[in-house]
Amino acid sequence: MKKLLTCLALSFVTASSYAATPLWLRDVQISPDGTEIAFCYKGDIYKVPANGGTATQLTTQTSYECSPVWSPDSKQIAFASDRNGNFDLFVMPAGGGAARRLTTHSASEIPSAFTTDGNYILFSASIQDPAGSALFPTSAMTELYKVPVNGGRTEQVLGTPAEMVCFDPSGKTFLYQDRKGFEDEWRKHHTSSITRDVWLYNSENGKHTNLTNHAGEDRNPVFAPDGQTVYFLSERNGSTFNVYSFPLDAPQSLKAVTGFKTHPVRFLSMGSNGTLCYTYDGEIYTQKQGSKPQKVKIDITRDDQHTIADLSFSSGATSATVSPDGKQVAFIVRGEVFVTSTDYSTTKQITHTPAREAGVTFSPDNRTLHTPVSAMETGNSAWPR
Repeated sequence: MKKLLTCLALSFVTASSYAATPLWLRDVQISPDGTEIAFCYKGDIYKVPANGGTATQLTTQTSYECSPVWSPDSKQIAFASDRNGNFDLFVMPAGGGAARRLTTHSASEIPSAFTTDGNYILFSASIQDPAGSALFPTSAMTELYKVPVNGGRTEQVLGTPAEMVCFDPSGKTFLYQDRKGFEDEWRKHHTSSITRDVWLYNSENGKHTNLTNHAGEDRNPVFAPDGQTVYFLSERNGSTFNVYSFPLDAPQSLKAVTGFKTHPVRFLSMGSNGTLCYTYDGEIYTQKQGSKPQKVKIDITRDDQHTIADLSFSSGATSATVSPDGKQVAFIVRGEVFVTSTDYSTTKQITHTPAREAGVTFSPDNRTLHTPVSAMETGNSAWPR
């Protein structure tokens, strides 16, 4: 019997150009001047006016681009891209144009922030623990690095995980969220010894200060424009992730800024005009001081093409059965029914169901397949003979 498990061409949908209101925008960050918002959508970087409108696509590679961060003057955007295999750091003009690659290590580098002078970009990567580090060496526990915006040698800033960095206006201190273990960052209502906390790092004396020290998740800290107030995301009071704030000199004086229910707030940032920006339930919101959240209306025009899905399997087929005329073989792979010809390499997927199919057999007419709960047409009249 010829090999049954061949490359399977399953579906083809023609390309179409359309405008859509997008959902599940990721890695959202408002520009320092508060006029534009950068975000990741379907693996590309976009920007849109902070008041809403038509989004501009900035990257067009077939690779995955994510984690955009703005330069202090709002004229450049750094981001991560796997166009060369793993995530490397790139920088491009905020208005669009060619992106320059800044890192080349085999580890994945994820940008966090520009320094306040705009000369360096900080990023997280698991490259090399310091010799005196007590952390277990694993790629899950990153270090903090910086690289010149114009290209050059990478330098280690911290040997311990420091994610979502945000500098104060002086550039001498920065906020960050820590990482103590392996817990999924998207897990909700998590309380344990490894939940994240918000920390303050002083680069002049090397001191780290835990500002939250809370059993639940505290993450994504940002400074207010004056550097005296901290905003962050937290799961407190038995609720989902919301925005909270506290004075830098009195971290215990917490104040709830948002009161969303059910879904978590994600991807917090703030412009120099004091406008907060974040996502809720897959959409972008902005919120000015003393005002209610405002949803940002966004239009995206894309030319998406759903390509043929090519699936290759070399093992795992079950319930193989030959048709009565000996010209077709039905089999099951990963719970779905396929039929292949004994004379040609054509293979057709018959079922697309959430249920797991089993016990497939042919009827005497060679055209109908049966499982214990269903019957289906093979469509063999259209097959090459």
